[in-house]
Amino acid sequence: MTNTLHRYGTAESFRDDYIIFAIPSKGINDEDCIPKLKEFLRICASHSPVNMGNGNRGSLAPEKGLDPTVHWNRIAIKDWESVIEGVIKPGTVSAVFSTKEDAEACMKEIVTADFGFSVNMSTSVENAIQAAEASGIKRHSVEYSLGFYDPHDNLPDSQVLALSTMCGHGMVSFNMAKKMIEMVQEGRRSSEDAANTLLRFCPCGIYNSDRAKRILEQRRGKTE
Repeated sequence: MTNTLHRYGTAESFRDDYIIFAIPSKGINDEDCIPKLKEFLRICASHSPVNMGNGNRGSLAPEKGLDPTVHWNRIAIKDWESVIEGVIKPGTVSAVFSTKEDAEACMKEIVTADFGFSVNMSTSVENAIQAAEASGIKRHSVEYSLGFYDPHDNLPDSQVLALSTMCGHGMVSFNMAKKMIEMVQEGRRSSEDAANTLLRFCPCGIYNSDRAKRILEQRRGKTE
């Protein structure tokens, strides 16, 4: 089971969304796995990821002198080496890619490295099948999210859901996603700035700012 399963959207909407993550199993293959997890992330870093993360310590490197207003102005500095060096104990590590070519090239190199622990890709089923074929392996299993059940129609619209659910731990709230849409529509924030703001609230590094930017661009000039 993975918290990346609940990303909202049609299969076509995941054309720029590929998450690859590695998970050692406690008591089975976690002994001396830290160098392997770091090497996994180094491979990912060499294939132009949109985001990377370490489940134990987060994604973007922390900074000094932060205050409550910093998220509105701070640039998202994607310091992958800090993420890699932050791996100090067994846990999930992940990387997000926005192109089929980058994701498949990364997966092919990971397959060749043969780290000996579970590696998964989260995207549409068709994307995953193609990535497996390009890597010379066959997909052996698939997990589905059954979606959302809302008999009273209380959920927000599909684009708010798509922006919010890219953080599988629910740290990007519906209201924050809606606020970013409104700010982009009003011309108060660029789609890139808004996407990077949302990215910073996802601590495990699976948020795709490129997909968020595309979704925000689609809403530019539209009103509810």
